[in-house]
Amino acid sequence: MSLDQVLTRIDETLPQALDRLMDLLRIPSISTDPAFKPDCARAADWLVEDLKSLGFDARAAATPGHPMVVGHGGEGRRHILFYGHYDVQPVDPLSLWTRDPFDPVVEDGPKGKLIRARGASDDKGQLMTFLEACRAWKHVHGSLPGKLTIFLEGEEESGSPSLVPFLRDNAPELSADLALICDTGLFEGAVPAITTMLRGLAKTEFTLHAADRDLHSGMYGGLARNPLHVLSKILANLHDETGRVQVPGFYDDVAELPDALRAQWQALAFDHASYLGDVGLSVPAGEQDRTPLEMIWSRPTAEVNGLWGGYNGAGFKTVLPAEAHAKVSFRLVSQQDPAKVLTAFRAWAEAQLPPDCRIEWHDGINGAPASVMEIADPAFEAARQALTEEWGRPAAFVGAGGSIPVAGHFKTELGMDAMLIGFGRDDDQIHSPNEKYDLESFHKGIRSWARILARIA
Repeated sequence: MSLDQVLTRIDETLPQALDRLMDLLRIPSISTDPAFKPDCARAADWLVEDLKSLGFDARAAATPGHPMVVGHGGEGRRHILFYGHYDVQPVDPLSLWTRDPFDPVVEDGPKGKLIRARGASDDKGQLMTFLEACRAWKHVHGSLPGKLTIFLEGEEESGSPSLVPFLRDNAPELSADLALICDTGLFEGAVPAITTMLRGLAKTEFTLHAADRDLHSGMYGGLARNPLHVLSKILANLHDETGRVQVPGFYDDVAELPDALRAQWQALAFDHASYLGDVGLSVPAGEQDRTPLEMIWSRPTAEVNGLWGGYNGAGFKTVLPAEAHAKVSFRLVSQQDPAKVLTAFRAWAEAQLPPDCRIEWHDGINGAPASVMEIADPAFEAARQALTEEWGRPAAFVGAGGSIPVAGHFKTELGMDAMLIGFGRDDDQIHSPNEKYDLESFHKGIRSWARILARIA
């Protein structure tokens, strides 16, 4: 019954919650532009005061960049940390906005009302769903819904340079039993989802050298090594005809997807034809014995991101270049180690070099491992059931093709898993002009967190 009272309170006070969000959206907290540094500080102070009004012991902690907002409050068996970020992307090009990006408005959209402003979805609207759930809970119960730490960053959109040092310097204060991150979305705009897998990344750049100068193809063609030929052949050998990566040991630390999770993903009925069709493609590449969702969420990749050499100007220059260049990256899953993968790739590439050729590697070991959450923790299933109840359709554990670095940092620096739950939609136009957040996402997002906290906090 008490949860019903909290949900009723959320419904009744939605206009006031929306007003608070609008106030926060009016602050142009663009973290990457030094001109907006005072505004970032103003946004942090706004959040500190809002947290204090909820009973949190809150502060804006100084960093070499923008402040971190930290608040503590409540009591409970499990200590839960909630993460969001208050900084936003630049608004350029301003001419493509239909209104001032920091003059938020609720307007009619094709699927209902929406909130239009920079930061509406990424991430102010999302983080406020959690604070508003705490507000309603506090009103009904007189206390917060558990032992909570609120951790709000001001540099996520500018690479989080202060994040890891701050986590290390404040590890005892920030360490919790579980982290909650609200910076993701609904699957295909409709299915509530908990992201439990994030692929990691390893990358390298190199130059393949042959002759000590560019050569005239009429004098040396057919006799001298052409590094573009050599490099192209090496990179062509990176995959076999079925799409498997040919670097020895590449799959050694890749775990198979659990059957229960595979069944969940199959039930999502992902339309890969439409997914590829949206970008002008039609036929899945990659490992031919895997489903499309497996390939983008739970399988590793090897990609050539750049390849160049020789003469690239206007006209034609019949030259054999002295060198050729490439950028290669690997999306990592499971227990793959970036250093191990890159070391194996370098050895594999160099083993294919013919005489008179050498490779110059331009960077060190550069990458981050995948993040795989321990969904055996009962909190994950409890949260999934809570989302199912609120949205009226089965929630799913999903993966993410890219990475959300803070989730990995929580794992490596603080030793805690994270549940990534968000209510954004694919058409929210985050990082683009005319960003929006559906009013339904804001409203049901607040209700979702209330249900989740009732089950896990």
